[in-house]
Formats: sequence, C-alpha cells, structure tokens
Amino acid sequence: MTAIATPDDITRRTAAARDAAVAAARDLGLTVTAPVVLYELFSVVVHLAPSPVVARVPVVLPHTEDLDATSARQRRELDVARWLAGRGVPVIPPSDLVPLEPVQRDGFSITFWPFVAQDHSAEPDYAANSRKSAELHAALKEYPGELGFLDTADPRFITDALGILANHPELVDPADLGRARREWIELEPLVSSQAEFSKRFPGIELQPVHGDSPPANIFASTNGLLFSDFELVTRGPVEWDLASLGPDLEAAYNEGARENGLRELDPDVLTFVNAVAAVRIIACLALAPQLPQLPGFLKPMIDLWRTRPSF
Repeated sequence: MTAIATPDDITRRTAAARDAAVAAARDLGLTVTAPVVLYELFSVVVHLAPSPVVARVPVVLPHTEDLDATSARQRRELDVARWLAGRGVPVIPPSDLVPLEPVQRDGFSITFWPFVAQDHSAEPDYAANSRKSAELHAALKEYPGELGFLDTADPRFITDALGILANHPELVDPADLGRARREWIELEPLVSSQAEFSKRFPGIELQPVHGDSPPANIFASTNGLLFSDFELVTRGPVEWDLASLGPDLEAAYNEGARENGLRELDPDVLTFVNAVAAVRIIACLALAPQLPQLPGFLKPMIDLWRTRPSF
C-alpha cells in the first residue's frame, strides 16, 4: 500500500491534473488563460476559462486500473452521454468543441464537457431524483452500445483490496473486514458471472444502468435538472442504481417505474445489490492513502451496514 498522501501531496496532484488538462485543451485548439478548479475529490474538475469547457481528470483510482483501462471506461461514458443527449434525455453531454475521445496527458486520462451553470439555490430532492431515475432507465433500455455485465463493479479490485486491508487494521475494524470477506465469498460469483446471477435471480432482466446512483448524480443547472457522471455505466439489474438508498427512495423509484412502464424493484435483488455496495465500501478503504478523508466519508454507511443482517 502506498504512503498516505499529505495535504501538500494532494495540492501537487491537483495542480498536476489541472496543468495536464490545460495543456491537453490547448493542443485541441481551445483558448485557456484562466483555468479554475471547480471540484476535487476522486476527480479534479477544471473550468478551462474562457472556453466554455470543463475537463474532468480522475486522480484517485484503484490499483487494478491502468491508464488505458481508465480511457476505455471514459470512452463508454462519452458514448452513452452523447447517445442520451441525441435522444433528448436531459443529460450533460460531451463537449462538441473537441473530439469525442478521452485524451491521455502526463499520466492522466481526461474528458471534456460543456461548462454548465449551476443553480446554487436548488436543494437536492432525492425522492424526486429517485422517481426521475426510472425515466433514465426507460431511455437506457434502448442504448445499442456494448457493455459488460457489472464490469465497473470491478470484482478483482474488491477481492484484492480486501486482502490488502488484512494488513491494515488502522483503516478497517478487523470484525468488519472479516464479515466483508465472508459475504464476498457468496457475492463475488453473482457479480462476476451473468450466468450465476441469472441462476440466482431467474427472470430478472438486465439492461444498461448508470452504475453510480443516478439520484445522487443529477445536476441542478440553471436550465433544469440534468443526469451526469456516467463513469461507471454498465449492464445489470436496475436495482444496481438504487443500492443503499433505503425504503423511502425505493418506493419513490417504484412510482417512477410504474409511470414509465417499467417493473418495480425486486426485493431479493435489492438485498443483493445492497450487500455488494456495503462490501465495496469496505474495499474502498484501501484507497484511503490516496484520499485520507475517505474513511470519514464512509463511516456513516459502514455504521448502517453493521446494523443489517449478513447476506
């Protein structure tokens, strides 16, 4: 495991990502004289001012993902966002000022998006967002591109990370790790194999899904709500997108599903995706050296998991 990043390390990483985005943008013909970092956590997001373009640069990545794998994942994201925008779905589309392709520069893989003004007065309504997510699923059912079965769940990372964490009790309670490893033995075949999933959950259809909780990734723009951040787009059950959201938001989604002619969420599949989400959260503690504040972010979800029965 790498050394824990210091505040100075993170400042340098952010600056390097910003500089790579600026250089890549200028190579593509964009005018960039006053870049502004809008956000930094797992990715660094840079407004390439005065150009109306935003660069997104992933900086916290699992050890199982190399630069080419990141670019391949971003390529799928760009294609899905482009396709949805073309169908009139309210999304943040890729920028039309640069080619539809991630750019590798200085060890980073970068994508480019239009600068969209945010409505800072809007308060997130997660029930409404969950209901609206059914609209996204209805549109995604028709997406023609090739997507692997739950591939962005990255089961190899989960397996490796749980092994790495065995040597780092300072990052995870040994009792939590032991439970996660026991549950992963049962869950891993269902995540890794479509055949095994279908055997366990017969009749549950698979389709393209957002992959990373669309109710939490709806951007409030000054022109309305927009779906965003399709970095983990994959093929799986729609329940995958509702993992860990709880009964109230599940009920809101079911309202939207009925309105859009979709099936309601299956309780057994929800139990499965909730269990996988919890084990992934434990595994993500292995990323804490890259992002030291991560354990604090994840603690409420781990505390909730402790109150639930094992899978």
